[in-house]
Amino acid sequence: MAITVSEIAPRVMQIARRIDAEFDEMPGMRLTYAQVRRLWSLNDHDCHDALEHLCAAGHLALDSSGRYLRRGVDY
Repeated sequence: MAITVSEIAPRVMQIARRIDAEFDEMPGMRLTYAQVRRLWSLNDHDCHDALEHLCAAGHLALDSSGRYLRRGVDY
């Protein structure tokens, strides 16, 4: 189930902006869910919500190997 912007806590929005900025700086970056959690020291709930928001908003995509990447980058 996708979550809307109004349902996301301000802290999670800040996390999503930080993740989005990093993927924007390195468009070829591909990270697993576990790697995203470790890189930004996130708990499971915040990581899930931030990634769900970024995918729903069209910023990130999940490739067939389970890695998150900037949408529009060739899978």
